[in-house]
Amino acid sequence: MSDHTSTSRQRVTLAPPVLQQMIDVLRADGYRVIGPVVGNGAIVYDDLASTDQLPAGQTERQQPGLYRLMPREDQAWFGFTVGAHSLKRFLYPPVTRLWRAEKTNAGFTLVPEVEMPSPMAFIGVRACEIAAARILDTVLMGGAHVDPLYKQLRERSLVVAVNCGMAASTCFCASMGTGPKVESGFDVALTEVVRGDVHYFVAEAGSERGRTLLARLTTTPATPEQLACANEVVEQAAREMGRTVNIDGLSARMAVCVDHPRWEAVARRCLTCANCTLVCPTCFCATIEDETDLTGAHASRVRKWDSCFTLDFSYIHGGSVRPSPYARYRQWLMHKFGTWKEQFGTYGCVGCGRCITWCPVGIDVTEEVRAVAGSAVETPVETV
Repeated sequence: MSDHTSTSRQRVTLAPPVLQQMIDVLRADGYRVIGPVVGNGAIVYDDLASTDQLPAGQTERQQPGLYRLMPREDQAWFGFTVGAHSLKRFLYPPVTRLWRAEKTNAGFTLVPEVEMPSPMAFIGVRACEIAAARILDTVLMGGAHVDPLYKQLRERSLVVAVNCGMAASTCFCASMGTGPKVESGFDVALTEVVRGDVHYFVAEAGSERGRTLLARLTTTPATPEQLACANEVVEQAAREMGRTVNIDGLSARMAVCVDHPRWEAVARRCLTCANCTLVCPTCFCATIEDETDLTGAHASRVRKWDSCFTLDFSYIHGGSVRPSPYARYRQWLMHKFGTWKEQFGTYGCVGCGRCITWCPVGIDVTEEVRAVAGSAVETPVETV
């Protein structure tokens, strides 16, 4: 896990072929390298062995309830924003076996989970995703009860971030203070510059591990002109962002909205499908299931992602405490933008916009926050 310091760092440039050199070095060091690839009609995180797998020349169109891959006019390797996957998928897996047991003559014997996955190196991570990982750090490692698997995976991971050069129509990270520029929490940060036939990366180290990695690569000191171009890339992304949320005093404003009529209005649209929580990089709700085989000789306990949108999640003896879509949507939004702040010191949203894009009916959280808690939220007019 990278350090979280934000100091003045020396920046260097990498030619595109050096990124393959980086991948080779990381793989030789035993890392499982994970980066953006095209899969199932979207840009997703998956195992990365070659820069040929990167979505060169591809971008995406994102709107409420809409995601489409589209060609770019150039051959940028990271000319997109975020897909459905986030670091949560790898650091807090959807299905995790907590323990297993086998029947013996003396009863049941617990079998320890001795195999530890390879350390992971993530390439192409965005500022909002790093912010989300820091939130998960607080939830899963910051209290008295630490998630041991998450802690091991997180502390052994290496992050190569990429500053955003564009914003999707669903992004609002700037207003949440989480992007589009990566400020901390990375080992190496890259800014991709594509100007006609000119293609290079400006890189800076954010940790000792990152400095060591860059020292093993072919680099040149960044010129003032290259630094100016890199800064313009990030500034362009900030200018393109159309959605905003006013977070000043937001948790207090949300606290008095329990009976707002807007909850009923949004509940009539919400399918309670849980898409928003599954793609959210900070949602951490899970359920525990005990499994046995037909012979009764093997048993295991498994943790699986769950959602506050499912009816059974809040079930206690006698029924669910949140039986209606009204109650479940209200619980989710008020937690993200209200009570999360009281619990963990930050908001539970990083403005990545995934919940807007992947909602089948296009519910826009920025609109809902404006409706229930007031304060201007700008939303561009779009046509599908």
